[in-house]
Amino acid sequence: MNMYRFLFCVSLIVSIGAAAYLVYRFTPPEKASTVRDVSPFAKAYAGEAMKGNEMDTNADDEVMADKPEPDDDAANKYEKATFAAGCFWGVEAAFRQVEGVIHTQVGYTGGKTKDPTYRQVCAGGTGHAEAVEIVFDPKKVSYEKLLEVFWKIHNPTTLNRQGPDVGYQYRSAIFTHGEEQKKLATDSKEKLGKSGKYDEPIVTTIEDAPEFYRAEEYHQQYFEKQGIKGGCHI
Repeated sequence: MNMYRFLFCVSLIVSIGAAAYLVYRFTPPEKASTVRDVSPFAKAYAGEAMKGNEMDTNADDEVMADKPEPDDDAANKYEKATFAAGCFWGVEAAFRQVEGVIHTQVGYTGGKTKDPTYRQVCAGGTGHAEAVEIVFDPKKVSYEKLLEVFWKIHNPTTLNRQGPDVGYQYRSAIFTHGEEQKKLATDSKEKLGKSGKYDEPIVTTIEDAPEFYRAEEYHQQYFEKQGIKGGCHI
């Protein structure tokens, strides 16, 4: 009888924990007044690779101001890059610290559903990945450098998973804008695969960049809004 009671209590605790996490993920922060802190999973993403001087950054101790989207004239000098590397909160935070990145936005891409919502993407079936679209100045930061950051901030060998986040929307993917980016991404992936860094094969896909759907506003610059430093998955 005591064993049955013990198993019931364990099952109840697990169910409550899972329900609390789902409520957190689906509740916009401005409406979640009872949430005292951000998810421990998101905190784990603000991890080790951003420490020290491993990446060139322009981050201050204060929260960075939002980087406005460039106007049409300025955009002619800039290029786009799009990456998917798990939960887009931490991915965006990492790239926003790179000097030469002009603008970022998180959203959904690579799927079949037009104008998807966060709930739809998390539920599965849309085919979309959580991704970050970056506008960068190639005179200040090269696409090769952005690829280095991309590989550094996540594990490219885990299929449809980063850390505790599991699902097709968390897949590792590079969405290329043009043949030059495709070649650079392919060469970079092959080089990393031959480096011996990982025992498992790299599962990152390299795809032509399709339409990008901007995510809900409460997802934009999420780590900065919550005062979370860093922004990497490892």
